[in-house]
Amino acid sequence: MKIEKYICENQERLDIFLSSEIGGSRSQITGLIKAKCVWVDEKQVVRPGVKLKVNQEVKVVFPEVKVEEAKEVDFDVEVLYEDDDLLVINKPSGVTVHPAPSVKEATLVDWLKHKGVRLSTLSGEERNGIVHRLDKGTSGTMVIAKTNEAHELLSAQLKDKSMGRYYIAVIIPPLKNDVTVIEGNIGRSAHNRLKMSCGLEHKKAAKTMFKQLALSSDEKNQLIACKLFTGRTHQIRVHLETQNRHILGDHIYGLSPKIEKSERILLHAYMIYFIHPTTKKVMQFTAEFDEYMKKSIDKKFNMESLNEVMDTSYIINSFTTDF
Repeated sequence: MKIEKYICENQERLDIFLSSEIGGSRSQITGLIKAKCVWVDEKQVVRPGVKLKVNQEVKVVFPEVKVEEAKEVDFDVEVLYEDDDLLVINKPSGVTVHPAPSVKEATLVDWLKHKGVRLSTLSGEERNGIVHRLDKGTSGTMVIAKTNEAHELLSAQLKDKSMGRYYIAVIIPPLKNDVTVIEGNIGRSAHNRLKMSCGLEHKKAAKTMFKQLALSSDEKNQLIACKLFTGRTHQIRVHLETQNRHILGDHIYGLSPKIEKSERILLHAYMIYFIHPTTKKVMQFTAEFDEYMKKSIDKKFNMESLNEVMDTSYIINSFTTDF
């Protein structure tokens, strides 16, 4: 069990102070506080909004991972890389990342526990190891933290953009410009609670860049690469919707399943890059498509012509232009 102590030098909220000291997100810190892992001047606190005074001591007891029986897992996950600090995986489409009251089936966290993988505890028991997430239908690269130290450093990279991902998607109809940059605030839709929306009424700024890769044989669909400069919920899908485009298989922002038959949304986190928390080396990983997405792309596009545009160097260099 790890115990850390910090001295407050300015008057500020407990969650803001710990977020700065530990390096985790506000939601992660809130989870620690509500889990009764935080003391102020030796008095346990459970409210994130407690106002700290100058020279007060804050103690954090980082919990050990509880060994619990995970749900029965009927899927497997491809491991791209693993060491003592972290795990890089190719998340399958259809797998939810972490448990929630509405989730009945086994999740990625259940799979990790089932495999006996050591996980960080900063995000709370239900989100052990989860530094960032992917939507249930989205497949591709994810990094999982095994230790709290790795989790802190990887979370900090999400904030300063030294960690990032490149996505591949199949959309309809094609974008007009070779490169499209969309900036627009994103928040929960007032009309449909399952959706996010883009507008000035929302507070969270968001920016996405889209790059054309190839047109389908009938020129109705387009293979594109996407780079996020922020990490908002449904960001790629929402920003495409502002251009009257949608990803094939997206039945929330696109067409209904009756009109557009697809087993999954054709959105894949193709590459991930970050700085290793211990070695400090820049690491980059690529995740291959699953069979369904591979066959869908093969059916619509000339696969021979995709070799060049699917090259990782080509995609990375496509996003080096300043916008």
